[in-house]
Amino acid sequence: MKAIILMFDSLNRHMLSNYADTFVKAPNFARLARLAVTFDNFYAGSMPCMPARRELHTGRYNFLHRAWGPLEPFDDSMPQMLRDAGIHTHLVTDHPHYWEDGGATYHTRYSTWEFFRGQEGEPWKGVVEPGGRAVGKHANSHKQDRVNRSYMPTEDLHMQTRTTDAGIEFIDTNAHADDWLLQLELFDPHEPFFTYASYTELYPDAANGPEFDWPQYRRVVESTETVAQARARYAALVSMCDRSLGRVLDAMDAHGLWDDTMLIVNTDHGFLLGEHGWWAKSVQPWFNELVHLPMFLWDPRNATRDARRGDLAQTIDIAPTVLRWFGLEPTSDMQGNDLALTSGEPVAGHDGALFGIHGGHVNVTDGRYVYMRSSAQQANLPLEEFTLMPTRMRARFSVEELANWEPAQPFGFTKGLRTLRTTAPTGFMNPWQYGTLLYDLETDPGQDNPIDDPDVELRLLRLLAQRMHETDAPRSQFERLGMPFDSAPTTEHLLVRADADRAAAVAEPLPEIDSLPRHDLLRLPLAELLQRIELRPVVEAHLPQLAATELVAAAYGMTLVDAAAWGAVTAGQLRAFTEALPSADDGPGPST
Repeated sequence: MKAIILMFDSLNRHMLSNYADTFVKAPNFARLARLAVTFDNFYAGSMPCMPARRELHTGRYNFLHRAWGPLEPFDDSMPQMLRDAGIHTHLVTDHPHYWEDGGATYHTRYSTWEFFRGQEGEPWKGVVEPGGRAVGKHANSHKQDRVNRSYMPTEDLHMQTRTTDAGIEFIDTNAHADDWLLQLELFDPHEPFFTYASYTELYPDAANGPEFDWPQYRRVVESTETVAQARARYAALVSMCDRSLGRVLDAMDAHGLWDDTMLIVNTDHGFLLGEHGWWAKSVQPWFNELVHLPMFLWDPRNATRDARRGDLAQTIDIAPTVLRWFGLEPTSDMQGNDLALTSGEPVAGHDGALFGIHGGHVNVTDGRYVYMRSSAQQANLPLEEFTLMPTRMRARFSVEELANWEPAQPFGFTKGLRTLRTTAPTGFMNPWQYGTLLYDLETDPGQDNPIDDPDVELRLLRLLAQRMHETDAPRSQFERLGMPFDSAPTTEHLLVRADADRAAAVAEPLPEIDSLPRHDLLRLPLAELLQRIELRPVVEAHLPQLAATELVAAAYGMTLVDAAAWGAVTAGQLRAFTEALPSADDGPGPST
C-alpha cells in the first residue's frame, strides 16, 4: 500500500474549472477530476497554515484552544503513527513555517524529510543591501524576498520546481517498493505570486502598472487595475502549480501507481483577491472563498473516477482516511471520518462542519447555511490559550504572557495532562466589528446578502454549541461568544438582528480612493490632518474614533487610507468625510 498527499497552500476552489467558470488555465486539474473523485462540499477547519496542518496530523479541531503553534506532546500524529507501524513517511516541502518557532515539531514526525528554501521572504540568502536598515512590519520580509528571487532567475531553480523534482525523485526511487507515504507539499500559490514570463504571459492583466503580487492582509484600497493585476499574477502561479500537478500525475502513469496508491490533492485554505472588498485571510470573516476548498481523492479499492461527492467533509477527515488505507485505526481523539468508498457508497458525511481561527469568528455550516458567530462584546474577551508548547508563528510566548499562567484542568484530548492557561493577546483581529452573520448558500452562493432568520439562526447556533462541546471547547470560548455553557442556547442568545446595522456598514467594500473628492488628503498622516484647523472639525464630526490623541500617538504616520484598510473606517464614513471637506480652493488653512 502506498499513498501520495499533494498539498497546496492558498489554492482557490473558485478559480479552478473543476468548480467554476474561470479564466485560470489549469488543464491538469481538469485531468485530475477525470481520474479521481471531486469533493463538492469540503471545508477547512482550523486556520490558517499551521493550525490546518495540525488537523492534517491529528484529525481534530484545534483553533478553540490555541492559536498558531507546534504539535503538542499529547497530539496524535498520523505520519508518526504510520512511521511507528513500519510505513516509511516522507515529507518534501518548500513551506517555510515548518522551520519557525510555531512549526518546529511537525517535520520530525516523518521518517525522512526534505526542505527547499526561499518562499515568502524567508530568511535564506544572506545579502546585506546598501541603503540602510529596513523599517516597518513588512519591510524586512519584502527586502529578503527581493534577495531570494535573485537566486531563482529560471523556473528550474524556483522553490516549487525543486520541491516537485524531489517528490518525483522519491516516486521514481520507491515506485516498486511498498508501504510508504509521500507528502509532497507546495507553498504555492500562497503570496507573493512569484513566477515566470511563460505563465504571466497567459494573462494580459498581469503586466498592468507597477508590479503588485503581494497584497497585505487588509481591505482593498488599490485601483481596479491593480486588483486585476494581482488576480492575474495569482492565476499565473496557479498555472505553474497545475504544471507540477501534471508532473505527479505523469509519474503515477509511468510507474503504474494507480493500482495500489491512494492519491489525495488538497489545500489548507483559500485567498481573497478582492472578493468582498478584501485581500488575503485571517482578519476578516471566513467567507467561502477561504474555507470551501478543492479536494480530490483516488482510492484504488473502488477505482471510482470522474465522479463527484456532495457529502460534507473536512480537513479532519484526512488523517483517519490515510490511517485506514494502511490498515491502522484512528485514535479515539480523532474527530474525522474515513472518506474511503470501500463499499462503493460514501460514508455519511458530517451534519455540521466547524471552522475558524483562534480569537476570530467561530463558524459552522450544515452544507446549506453558514453561521458566523462573533464575539458578543467589542473587547472580544475572555480569550485564553491552552498549551504545553508556548511558541507562536515566529516567536516564543513573552515573559509577560507567561508571568501569570495557571495550570488548566485536563481536556478530554490531552491524555490526562494539564496545560498552561494564559490570556491570549488580542488586536490582530476582532470579529465583533463584523458582527454575527448568517448566509443561505442555496440562494446566495457568493455570500453577498446575509439573512435574518431567527429559526435558522437558533438551529445553527445549537449545532455550533454541540460541535464546540464535542471538541471540548473551554468555557471561556462560550462566554466570549455570548453562549451558555451548561444549557442549550435559546432565542435570547441570537445576535444576527442586533448586529445587523454594524455588520452592513463594515461589509460595504471601500470606494476606489482616487475617485473620492480631496483624495490627496486621505494619504496624509492623520496627525497632520488634525493639526490643520479647517480639517480637524470634519475629522471629529465624521471620524470621531480617529480623533483620539492616544490613537494618533500609537499609530504615528497612519493615514485615513490605512485606517480604512484596517477596518477602523467604513466606506460610508469615508465618503461622508470627503464630501464634507472644504474645497481645495479654500486653501490649506493655518495649523492649530
